[in-house]
Amino acid sequence: MKLFIGDINSYEVKLRDEEQHHILNVLRMTAGEEIYITDGKGNLVRGNINISGKKIDVDIQERFDEEAKSEYKLHIAIAPTKNIDRFEFFVEKSVELGITEITPIICKNSERKILKVDKIQKQIENACKQSLKIHFPIINPLTPLKEFYQKINQNIYVAHCYKEYEKVFLNQVLDQVLDPIILIGPEGDFSKKEIEELYEHKVMGIDLGRSRLRTETAGIFVSAAFYYKHFF
Repeated sequence: MKLFIGDINSYEVKLRDEEQHHILNVLRMTAGEEIYITDGKGNLVRGNINISGKKIDVDIQERFDEEAKSEYKLHIAIAPTKNIDRFEFFVEKSVELGITEITPIICKNSERKILKVDKIQKQIENACKQSLKIHFPIINPLTPLKEFYQKINQNIYVAHCYKEYEKVFLNQVLDQVLDPIILIGPEGDFSKKEIEELYEHKVMGIDLGRSRLRTETAGIFVSAAFYYKHFF
């Protein structure tokens, strides 16, 4: 199954220009070959390609009913790492594991305070194509921590390394909450003041186990636990 991205309406399917280029110049596909196209919103079409010069159109063979979104949601708000490759690795793997929303956050100890969200969006789409997902996760703009949690009133949990604060285990959260929001801090963790303010805002701490995990590892671990709990 070769999955590509395009616009889908009642009458036609239009592949994105970069997808057409990839088909012609990288995959070197020929007229009549079968492809699948999604719009990232749950719609899926099977068709055969026609080639006219550098343009491709699609003869639609089958439309699939719009796939319903899973009732289970996972939103991770995470501080981008100084080394952008590590953050991009988290994005790729968490998308493959079924994350539904990512919010990059800025914290006191953040070393990266600029993020090209359009590049991350492209990564998300590539990961969805690779893992054959037709609902694309949301990527939000880089947002200050306090601004983020003050907008939300429930289901927020923060992963941190301070031992003096009460925590619940991650599996308890996944057992009891359909749509948790997990906060993961930067290298060096959240500041103590940030943790105190989060707890004052009724955010509960979560325990990710004995090991001190890197930022991207914590994000992938949460995503994998979510995947195992709800989709295995």
